Amino acid sequence: MLELEHGFRIVDVYARLIPSGRGSTGSRTISPDRLEREMHQAGITRSIVFPPAVAGTAYVAPNNGVARRSVDRPFVAFARINGTREPETTATGRLRNAVSRRGDHHTTPADIEKYAYDDRFHGFVLDPGVDDYPDEAVLAALEDVGLPLIVRGGVDAPPEALAETLLGRTFPVVVAHFGGHPLDRPLMSEMIDLLERYDDCYLETSFVRYRDHLERALREHPDRVLFGSASPACHPNVAVMEILTLDVSEDLLRRAFSKNACRVIDALAPDAQSRN
Repeated sequence: MLELEHGFRIVDVYARLIPSGRGSTGSRTISPDRLEREMHQAGITRSIVFPPAVAGTAYVAPNNGVARRSVDRPFVAFARINGTREPETTATGRLRNAVSRRGDHHTTPADIEKYAYDDRFHGFVLDPGVDDYPDEAVLAALEDVGLPLIVRGGVDAPPEALAETLLGRTFPVVVAHFGGHPLDRPLMSEMIDLLERYDDCYLETSFVRYRDHLERALREHPDRVLFGSASPACHPNVAVMEILTLDVSEDLLRRAFSKNACRVIDALAPDAQSRN
């Protein structure tokens, strides 16, 4: 694809990077070098990267692999975490939580502290549909370190469940796909509504194919929308063009493309690379 020319500084808060030597999870995979080239084509200057979600997996090795492959690249590594809890909105969830115990592959409070004080990592990422939700001890550790958490929202992790388990705490939460993956308009609308209640909640744009939802969120909550590409599942050129073609002001585009993310995630700031 041709290199985009748009005049914006763009940072990407949602890109998947599979460490070398690990098998595919069924999604499209590309090498770190190709991912870097595609980001450059799209005019993206910095990208948050993390390993894919795989049920029943300890993420220490994949996280470290992503961190190694981020060195000397415009990548910002986030550590993937998992949990043992379900929302308690159903009897099944309450029963399971009553008997669930943390296994060897689950993230512990000590893991959170190690990642937080390891300068290779700048935040955390969670896929509740695959890995459930952290328990209270892990959530307390996340609050202690205060780093941002990116969480994949969708039909298996709806806004109501995210509000019950994660929102309203003392760390920023970035809800991927406007909380409506795959293409669930009512869930996206519900997630936009929740921005009124939760000041430290943000929405990420990847796989949001509806202009009216993107434009509404930018106009009603201009400081709460962060650009994400979902690369390599989606080419970053495509993701960038979806935002560029919105009927909103240039100022709102700049906020979505970089200003908002840089305020939430320090490592994405223009001078962050020179400081590292």
